[in-house]
Amino acid sequence: MLVKWIRCTVVDRRGFERGQRKWAGLLGEPGFRGQGGGWSRGRPDVAHVFAFWETRAFYDSFMARSHDRLASAQSGTYKNLRAKLFDHRFDVKTGFEPRFTDADVVRVAHCKVHEHRVEHYSLMQEKVWNPAMAGSPGMVRGLFGEAPGNEFLVLSMWQSAAEHGKYRVERVERLSLRAQTEADIAALAGDVVELEPSWTV
Repeated sequence: MLVKWIRCTVVDRRGFERGQRKWAGLLGEPGFRGQGGGWSRGRPDVAHVFAFWETRAFYDSFMARSHDRLASAQSGTYKNLRAKLFDHRFDVKTGFEPRFTDADVVRVAHCKVHEHRVEHYSLMQEKVWNPAMAGSPGMVRGLFGEAPGNEFLVLSMWQSAAEHGKYRVERVERLSLRAQTEADIAALAGDVVELEPSWTV
């Protein structure tokens, strides 16, 4: 599965939200699996969108044919758009599906990992972070994705911001030490996204 993460700064909120609903046109596109997103909790003018495709070939075909027509509805409503593609490597918890209806927030972590630490980092995701997140109350599902250049995406869906907050307070520091996260990661950026139900396709 291919994961697309889009982030942008919105300058016309109403226009952007109106345009966002037009992405319902993705339904019926070959290989399209789902899309959802919302607003950053920390920076209210930043929007995040997550799209899922069966394969890169289906995605490339969509980009060549229908993308620009759908995207035109949001023209002029945002700036600083950044889009990145990741290959799904493994699930956090089990049976990841690109569904957004049973979660309120998404936590996104984007890591650039030192080249000589990639294997260790991936192993720690699987053996330390995954079980900890999967066992946390309120954690619905998640995935671990990889992009060229030693970049990784950890996406986790939570029933509420409060549940995610509890997990952070209780566990993150301890787990970081155990996984030697600081030695692995060259750069880390993240956000907590409040999902907008009307953006779900």
